[in-house]
Amino acid sequence: QVQLVESGGGLVQPGGSLRLSCAASGNIATINLMRWFRQAPGKQRQWVAGISSDENTNYADSVKGRFTISKDNAKNTVYLQMHSLKPEDTAVYYCHALRGTTGYWGQGTRVTVSS
Repeated sequence: QVQLVESGGGLVQPGGSLRLSCAASGNIATINLMRWFRQAPGKQRQWVAGISSDENTNYADSVKGRFTISKDNAKNTVYLQMHSLKPEDTAVYYCHALRGTTGYWGQGTRVTVSS
């Protein structure tokens, strides 16, 4: 089992920044891929960014150049640094861990971008 706990969400003005954290615990030794997803009200959950065990990163086109995913292996934590936030970034952000063919989700953290 892998447990994931997200934090760092909140209310921010357009153009602002936030950093989300995802702390992993449990059997994390063989996690292959960590990803962030988000789900806006009334919409399907969508992939945002991913980082592999060898630290290759990928981003959705909608966040490329504004968001950065990183991880601290010593802290078993993955981060999503978000800059130049837009109202359309408003969503619940979820952390996902893939270990082999098994996926694990966190409970989500809400980000609201509004003036």
